[in-house]
Amino acid sequence: MDQQDICNLTNLFADVPTSLTEEAFQTIFSLPGVRVERIVSLGHCSPEGFWYDQEQHELVILLTGTARLRFEGDEAALELTPGAIVNIPPHQKHRVDWTDPNQATIWLAIHFDTSHGANRVAPPSPSPKGFDAKTSGSN
Repeated sequence: MDQQDICNLTNLFADVPTSLTEEAFQTIFSLPGVRVERIVSLGHCSPEGFWYDQEQHELVILLTGTARLRFEGDEAALELTPGAIVNIPPHQKHRVDWTDPNQATIWLAIHFDTSHGANRVAPPSPSPKGFDAKTSGSN
């Protein structure tokens, strides 16, 4: 296995920062067409007016904490709790509206493209809202 970038992380819940000025992004590994990272948030959110617009698919799994994720064009944000899974297709603009400032919110993000085996990727969900996500109309 020709892994290009492997960190020393052996447990997703180990060495979680207790204070951060910015979200912490840590690449667990990457190969051509796939990157897996742990993201730690402590009350962080996307800057006002900023939208992620990524070239690759992103599968997000919320491991701990709570967060609100919003997709461009949706009035309501998704309330994410531990275990929530969201599949974000390429170029689906999205932003983090809120994360819990009182506890670490740990995300597992898997970025992948389909050029390295398109027929092995499950079809996207009918909506980018994913599983276990509840719609929230306000904070």
